[in-house]
Amino acid sequence: MTAYVISEVEILDEQLAERYRELARHSIEQYDGRYVVRGAAPDVVEGSWPVEQRVVIVEFPSMQRAREWYDSPEYARALEVRGSALERRLFFVEGTD
Repeated sequence: MTAYVISEVEILDEQLAERYRELARHSIEQYDGRYVVRGAAPDVVEGSWPVEQRVVIVEFPSMQRAREWYDSPEYARALEVRGSALERRLFFVEGTD
């Protein structure tokens, strides 16, 4: 079953964020993931959303593959940059058949 990794992101340092995006993209591709949404400003129709936050959605073929990606040495390099580059909330959800 398809799984999605969803991030609510606020950029802290644009140069470091660019490096993080590059490292993350390469690691995502290696684990069969693909971006569905990348850095989009949502059109909020109910509730509130901080203006500076963006949304990222990555699709993986399964929850197992998404977790393999997150725990991978390839993504660990991106995580080393992430703390200084951006603040985020990250969660995984399973899709439907």
